[in-house]
Amino acid sequence: MNGSKHGLYEELKRQILTLELEPDDVLDEASLSEQFGLSRTPVREVFRRLEGEGYVDIRANRGARVAPMNHHALRHFYLVAPMVYSAIGRLAVQNFKPRQLADLRETQERFRQAHLEDDPLALVLENNRFHEIIGEMSANTYLLPSLKRLLIDHARVGYTFFRPRDDEMRTRLITAVEHHDAFIEAIASHREDAVVELVFAHWELSRGNLGMFVAANAIEADFGNEGSAVFMEKAS
Repeated sequence: MNGSKHGLYEELKRQILTLELEPDDVLDEASLSEQFGLSRTPVREVFRRLEGEGYVDIRANRGARVAPMNHHALRHFYLVAPMVYSAIGRLAVQNFKPRQLADLRETQERFRQAHLEDDPLALVLENNRFHEIIGEMSANTYLLPSLKRLLIDHARVGYTFFRPRDDEMRTRLITAVEHHDAFIEAIASHREDAVVELVFAHWELSRGNLGMFVAANAIEADFGNEGSAVFMEKAS
């Protein structure tokens, strides 16, 4: 495959977000160089860019690996994410630009279409972009890097959610689509409190995915409504 640095960058991001490359997988520099028709230097530059954004870890004498998702990291993710998302939401209401709102609406239509077509790959990518745009609306140079790092793990956990296996999961996915519509309208009408309420309602949909991500089917039934939180406390 002939490609470019940008092409390699986008492809690795896609594979990481959709778990085609799993947490802690080794990135084969030689293979990627050959696949994309690039020398080792630009491949390493892409690795370093992805490391700076939180997708990849580069360790001395061990090369580049996909960022891990161990229990310790996930616990911090679930503790911090609601705080970051709510702060981002408030700032988005205060600072958004009309072009960004138009981009958000367009992304939501692609997300809705992906839901109608039962396309989990498009769902995870468009959902990631939807929340990334809200981050861009916040125009905060301190929070935006944190949001982008959170969205990586949110996408990886959420990929289970976007491949519903039963009616309950399908209903929750419909709710996620409805939440996105409500986010757009609350931001457009400058209702900060409504956005924050939506953040926590939307977060509850995501929080339930932890059990599906870290546990085998046989023990998922042992998790009640607070099962994920209990599991994370035990793992800490």
